[in-house]
Amino acid sequence: MSLAQHLWDINADLAARIRTHDFVQGLGNGSLPIENFKRYVAQDAYFLDAFARGYAFCLANGTAREDLYVFAELISGVVDELKLHKSYTERLQIDLLGVTPIAETRFYVDFLLNTARRGRLGETIAAMTPCMRLYAWLGQSLARTAVAPTYADWVKTYSDPGFEALAVRLETLLDAHATDTPAVRANYRRAMELEYGFFAANL
Repeated sequence: MSLAQHLWDINADLAARIRTHDFVQGLGNGSLPIENFKRYVAQDAYFLDAFARGYAFCLANGTAREDLYVFAELISGVVDELKLHKSYTERLQIDLLGVTPIAETRFYVDFLLNTARRGRLGETIAAMTPCMRLYAWLGQSLARTAVAPTYADWVKTYSDPGFEALAVRLETLLDAHATDTPAVRANYRRAMELEYGFFAANL
């Protein structure tokens, strides 16, 4: 079993808690209040800026030319996510300029960037992989249900095979650069905990 699969499996309890959280349920069935979604989009855009910088740290600390190509591709994937957020801002009149991060967003951003600044590539990738794998899993899981039109674009984005491919690319890098150490396990677990906190804080 790959390290990426093993880490996902031993954190399945948190993935299940997130999947059944009222926020995620509301994305699927359309019951999430629009004001909560607007707040989430603004906070997520702030987070994605930091996520892209995390990839940039990984690119700088890469050890092979292939790393450069893959991390550049992953940064491009974040840009595509931000374009989705831009479409929401135009349609729902969400102001992304001067977003003030709530505590849960700040905790997650600080965790990612502080980890990335240490320059330990495997540990940084372990902190970043849960976001990609979780969102791909949530999107695919929701897509297998009757999705209400309200947030169907969100589900479509994260259930798309292209997003799954990016998640797999990052997991491949995790397997290549990380080993099953306490620090790697702790970073993966902490990211999953912060993902739960992020959804819960925006409900």
